[in-house]
Amino acid sequence: MDEQDDDRPPTRHLEEDECWRLIEAAPFGRVAASAAGEVDIFPVNHKVDREGVDGPAIVFRTAPGTKLIELTIHANVAFQVDGYDDEEAYSVVVKGEARQLERSTEIEHAETLGVTPWAPEEKPRWVRIQPTDVHGRAFLRRRTAG
Repeated sequence: MDEQDDDRPPTRHLEEDECWRLIEAAPFGRVAASAAGEVDIFPVNHKVDREGVDGPAIVFRTAPGTKLIELTIHANVAFQVDGYDDEEAYSVVVKGEARQLERSTEIEHAETLGVTPWAPEEKPRWVRIQPTDVHGRAFLRRRTAG
């Protein structure tokens, strides 16, 4: 089957509220960060914090190391979740500024969000991504014969 035989509707752009619902439902996402001319992508367990004064934000835990160093050097990051079900596939990308939470009130609030890392290492540091852009796309999956 080639593109000319594909009768599915075109890819649709997701509204911002739908993007946030998909981010909240995703069990993990990926953070892309750049430092010293290199780009790295890190999987993270995350939660959406809807109580920030600047609107919703993404919060995750991490350990000291490469990810935290890169976020400190270059705070502009991208965060992505994607997934699919029987009918549709989607991808959501958030661009924003990451910063380590340092004030005790911020950390105490983050701890109420229920972020539970899958990795066994201790993740004592908290990072918040404040979005500057949220966008997503979805499309109907092609039916397979069978």
